[in-house]
This record gives sequence, C-alpha cells and structure tokens, in this order.
Amino acid sequence: MTHPRDVLLGAQAQAGFLPVCDHYSGVEVRMRKSLQLQAEMTEEFGTCVFDVTLDCEDGAPVGAEAQHAALVAALARDAAPGARVAARVHPVDHPAFANDIATIVGEAGHRLCHIMLPKVESVDDVLLAEKALQAASAGRLPLHVLIESPAAVHRAFEIAAHPSVQSMSFGLMDFVSAHGGAIPASGMTSAGQFTHPLVVRAKLEIASACHAHGKVPSHCVVTEFSDTAAMQSAAHRAAFDLGYTRMWSIHPAQIRPILAAFAPAQNEIESAAKIIAAGAGADWAPISFEGVLHDRASYRYFWQVLERAHQTGQALPVAVQPWFAPTCS
Repeated sequence: MTHPRDVLLGAQAQAGFLPVCDHYSGVEVRMRKSLQLQAEMTEEFGTCVFDVTLDCEDGAPVGAEAQHAALVAALARDAAPGARVAARVHPVDHPAFANDIATIVGEAGHRLCHIMLPKVESVDDVLLAEKALQAASAGRLPLHVLIESPAAVHRAFEIAAHPSVQSMSFGLMDFVSAHGGAIPASGMTSAGQFTHPLVVRAKLEIASACHAHGKVPSHCVVTEFSDTAAMQSAAHRAAFDLGYTRMWSIHPAQIRPILAAFAPAQNEIESAAKIIAAGAGADWAPISFEGVLHDRASYRYFWQVLERAHQTGQALPVAVQPWFAPTCS
C-alpha cells in the first residue's frame, strides 16, 4: 500500500519531518552530555525526539575557531548510530566560515542531518553556503537558516522558497537589537516576545513563509531556562498561536516541556488513527466517519497529527504503527 505521506503531502513531504526540539550546545562537556542525553531519550521514547546542534558560532572561543570546528567534526563523526547531529557554523561573511564547512562537513558530512546557517540576510547567503557544501562534496545536505534582522524577515518568503532550505528559525536577540532601541529589552523575555507587535509580526512572517513552501518553522529560544512555567507557556504559544512546529532548546531542562507542548492529546491521536486507517481502507476516497465527511484535505490534517505524535514520542495506535519507523536516522 502507498505510504500516506506520499499520497497526502505531495511537495510538503520533501522537507521531511523533523523532531520538534532542536537542542543547542557549544561547550565540549555540554556537547558530549547532549549527545548522551539524545541516545538515552531515543531509547526511552523509541524514536529520536530532538536534534543536537553543535554550535560553532557562539561556542567557539575567539581565535580558536579552527580547533573548535575540528572538535565538532570529531563529535559528529563519533556519535552513536541513529543520532541526529547538526552543526551551526559561522555566518558566510565570517573569516571562519570556509574552514567550518571544509572541516565539519568535509570530515563528518555523512553523519550530519543538516547545517544551521546564522545571520542569513538574503538568498545570496544561501547560495554561498550551497556552493561551499558542494565544494565539500555535501551538496545535498539540508540547510537550516536563522533569520535575525528586519531585512531578512522582509525576504523570508524568497529564502524559504530555496530548495536547499529545510527549516527557518527566528533569531530573537539579534532581531531586537537590530532595531536600535526601538524595541525594549522586554521584547527578548519569555513574555514580551509574544506581545510586542514587531516581534510577533516577524514570527508570523517566518512561520507563514515556511508553510507556504513546505518548510519547517522553528521557534526561538527562551533564555529563562530555569523557569519551567515560562518555558511551557512559550512552547505552547509557539505551537498553537503562531504555527511553529519546532523549537530551540538551550538547556536540557527545556527539552521535555517542548515535547509536551508540541505533542497532540491522546484523544486526538486516537481519532486521527481511526480516520487515517479508514481512509487508507478506502484508497483515500471520501468517506463518512461517525457522521462526518472526510477526504484528502482532512486526511492530510489527521496524518500530520500522527506525524507530530511520532516526533514527540507518543504511543501510536496499533493500526498506524506499520507506517512509522522505530527510530529516526
């Protein structure tokens, strides 16, 4: 039987389904602990529920960028089988960018799930990164891009349309500071980033651009990592108010609240499974299910509920389990 993903999603399936949490670390001991935690939680949930992005931009000591890139390459290369490991490199106009790509991608490109490219201002930056990946013999490695300025937000739809871009993230801190004091510091807080009109507008533009082109919108950080309530509230609002399907974590304590916020409720999962199973049994023709008409439009929605359940490690009904691999790789 044809896989529901192929039948229902079309071009949207090209971006793939990413774990809902993207966890960042840049100090060696924390990078190692992040990879170990990923392995432990993969065992716990039966699927890889978060990516680990090894950070060169903020993690590399000034003057030791080359050594840090070599460390990131070694950690990615030696990661456990099935691990989802990415690297955030320096911006394309930084002196360390070329070496980051040559070292990390050249030595460990086969183990990477994507490259995160910060401070993307236009498609020209994406083209430069794409060219560097091709030179490192990794031209098909997906790019995740970080949108951090008003001008970049303006070009979000054009950037999202590029075929190498798999996901777009919002860089809250740089975006606020780029306004020269016009946005107060409160715009960077867990509460203020959901109330200041310019910040909210930027988030919505990025989410809309991603959905228009079948890409994954990834929500920014919450810096108050010790405030569990703030983290849970921010993750819930990102998922349900702003249309984000992925979110950054900068502390291990943030990972589980993100998973919980982005996970569908159990009754939603059960209903979605019944509708998808019935639709598959009808070869995706319209059906009446419990007195309600369903066709490919609603099948698509309910399939995405199941995908999100799988990404967050939720138990899936037996009827739909064969469509999901036991682990992500």
